[in-house]
Amino acid sequence: MTRPIAFSAARIFDGNRFHDNASLLVEDGSILGIVAQGQIPSHYASHPSIGAMIVPGFVDLQVNGGGGALFNEMPTMAGIRTICEAHARFGTTALLATLITDAPQAREKALAAGKQAIQARLPGFLGLHLEGPHLSIPRKGVHVAEFIRPMEGPDLACLIAAQGSFGKSLTTIAPENVTLEQVRALVDAGWHVSLGHTDCDADTAFAYFEAGACMATHLFNAMSQMRNREPGLVGATLTTDKAYCGMIADGHHIANANMRVALHAKQGPGRIFFVTDAMSPTGTDVTEFILGGRQTFRRDGRLALADGTLAGADIDMISMIRKALDSLPLSLEEALKMASRYPSEAIGATTKGWLKSGFDADFLILEQGLALQSTWIGGACVHQNSDTGAAL
Repeated sequence: MTRPIAFSAARIFDGNRFHDNASLLVEDGSILGIVAQGQIPSHYASHPSIGAMIVPGFVDLQVNGGGGALFNEMPTMAGIRTICEAHARFGTTALLATLITDAPQAREKALAAGKQAIQARLPGFLGLHLEGPHLSIPRKGVHVAEFIRPMEGPDLACLIAAQGSFGKSLTTIAPENVTLEQVRALVDAGWHVSLGHTDCDADTAFAYFEAGACMATHLFNAMSQMRNREPGLVGATLTTDKAYCGMIADGHHIANANMRVALHAKQGPGRIFFVTDAMSPTGTDVTEFILGGRQTFRRDGRLALADGTLAGADIDMISMIRKALDSLPLSLEEALKMASRYPSEAIGATTKGWLKSGFDADFLILEQGLALQSTWIGGACVHQNSDTGAAL
């Protein structure tokens, strides 16, 4: 047991509103509450750094890699650790390690690695996102076509058997290759099901949302679009109140005008949240990497194959927030919710995304201009950008 600590800042965002000249009370890895700086209990130690702002740690539900590690190439606990450490440098305190379409043995290795990471209580690891292989080939994007296939009985049995062993579970599927009955079985077992990489029409999407699918993967990308007499998955996602959806706001995946339309249209309870769709270059200076056996290039803020197909995104979460605030009609409060509270709600992470009593002490100390001073997971400093952020 460590001595309780009070972290002070000019402003603290609790996940809903700001508190001015306040202190965040942390004890044994959890949040006790927020009080005025003059009301810190006497038995609390005061952290030496007073930041401009304290905010909830970011939650990213689609992270393919980071720090030079790609989960498909390193489906191990060591790979997950490298990815989590890389993204902690940019404010992400909880993430889903994402395996894109691959051979069946890759899935088995990923499930085993996720189980090991949960058992080891690896800081920053929230669970797994299996993006494929049960997708639509016409909407495959960068996914390797030879591995895309229908969901069979053994696939369903494998996922149901693994559920609950590796933290939070999310899988992206296309209705073309997964039945409504299979979706119901996955949801009943505890999986979160997202629609993506699909050409399904809106009526089909609505039926899958009714069956329990609760998200859409990277809105606008690799999915049927909204047309005058066929809303597609885009239109269905924006008009249903059942589904959340991830959005890659990097300036390359979606036109700003489309993001503005989506933000105006999506009123909830299901909300739009940010995802980075980050690959292995995050946190490194590499300019090329291998994805699914193909050379992939990092140029001018985007990742792409030689033919120009986008291959994930070259952005981290705090940079996405800054970019979104510059280009979209968002308040700082809403942008922060899209990076923490909304993804936590979408995946059912009930102790993440807020700074309130009983929640995990996952938070960031920021300077002016959203410059990251330090990242804290479970009340422990896992990254700092200056000596002033040192842990007690």
